Amino acid sequence: MRHHRFSTGMRVASVALALAVLAGGCAPSRRAQAITIKGSDTMVILGQRWAESYMKGHAGAVIQVTGGGSGTGIAALINGTTDICQASRAMKDEEKAQAAQKHGQPPAETVVARDGVAIYVAESNPVQALTLEQLKGIFSGATTNWKQVGGADAPITAYGRENNSGTYVFFKEHVLANGDFAAAVQTLPGTAAVVNAVAADANGIGYGGAAYAKGVRECGVRADAASPPVLPSKDNVLSGAYPLSRALFFYTAKAPAGTIADFITWVLSPEGQAVVTEVGYYPVQ
Repeated sequence: MRHHRFSTGMRVASVALALAVLAGGCAPSRRAQAITIKGSDTMVILGQRWAESYMKGHAGAVIQVTGGGSGTGIAALINGTTDICQASRAMKDEEKAQAAQKHGQPPAETVVARDGVAIYVAESNPVQALTLEQLKGIFSGATTNWKQVGGADAPITAYGRENNSGTYVFFKEHVLANGDFAAAVQTLPGTAAVVNAVAADANGIGYGGAAYAKGVRECGVRADAASPPVLPSKDNVLSGAYPLSRALFFYTAKAPAGTIADFITWVLSPEGQAVVTEVGYYPVQ
């Protein structure tokens, strides 16, 4: 069981950080140029915690973290307006091609954490597990009543993310098989908003990063009707047993160098990966 969850009352659109650390009462060393990080709202709190921890241990380091969605971060990387893109999905081939054309070489991809896209239901909901096919039915609009999937005779209210979200794209690809979401799915600007909505709606269902599930219940996911229900626990995500396991990425326009490389190396170190666990996601290994 994870004990470190994000507060669902927290609305995170963007986080900007600038911290100079004084050591031993002496004046700080000359600041390096700020590292900018932009992208995934799923990862924005993780990015913030990494930045805070890194800057405390590296006098003069300045790291600025903003959200906006994976798509927004990828666009910023292509346009050259961010040093690091945080993405909760892999870059598409056409996005990589655009970045390579802009910067003269392919973007560099680094897996920095792992996650399971959790299915949130109200704590009072009796449905304990859903197959991928049942989830597809709910979010495509083919299934509209909980009794169709073993629940109460009540209409289903589905909540999801906006289309600039990496979680939206991942869910569309892996659950809807690139089909369309139903028009009735209520799109919300962040995972915390989805969790808040489901927590307040006995008939609600939503999806998002596993670290956000507080005040709601994670519904088990079955690969098919013959498979056992699986929850997005650490072991299930790292082994790939959870059907909606995914990697969380850093992208840079070129191979990391200098202070950016130093920061990414630290993120992958035991100290940086400990932050992943503290936030509620899972380390790379």
